Amino acid sequence: IDIIRSSLGMCPQYNILFNHLTVEEHILFYSLLKGRTQEEISFAHVTGGMQRKLSVAMAFVGGSKVVILDEPTSGVDPYSRRSIWDLLLKYRTVILSTHHMDEADLLSDRIAIISKGQLHCCGSPLFLKNLLILTHVPFSPDFA
Repeated sequence: IDIIRSSLGMCPQYNILFNHLTVEEHILFYSLLKGRTQEEISFAHVTGGMQRKLSVAMAFVGGSKVVILDEPTSGVDPYSRRSIWDLLLKYRTVILSTHHMDEADLLSDRIAIISKGQLHCCGSPLFLKNLLILTHVPFSPDFA
C-alpha cells in the first residue's frame, strides 16, 4: 500500500481542501503524505487561489505515476482549462472522467463512453468517430 500511495494521485469531483491551509501548505502536506522530504518538494505556481486548480495540482505532487481525475476542468475559466490540458498532456498515465468530448478527444489515447453505469463503447477517438459515422447513430442527450 505504501508503494501505491507514493505513486498514485487523485483529484475527486469535489474539492477536498482545508480552509486553514494555504496553497503552499496544501502542496507540502500532500507531498509529505506521499513520502517526500521537504528538500525534494518543489512548489507549483497556482494563481488566483482557485480551488479546482489546487486540487489538480495536489493530484500531481510527489511524483505520482498514475493520476485519477474526476472532471478536473469543471468550473474553471477557458484559460485555466487550457493550462490544465497542457499539464495533462505531459503525463503518460492519467485516468480522466469528463462530460466534454472535445476534452476527451484532445487528451485521450482511448475513450470509454459510459451511461447509467453501462459501458457502451470503447476505443481511440478516431475509432469512435468512424463508428459514429458508419452507424449513423443520432446524438441522444440520454447517451452522453
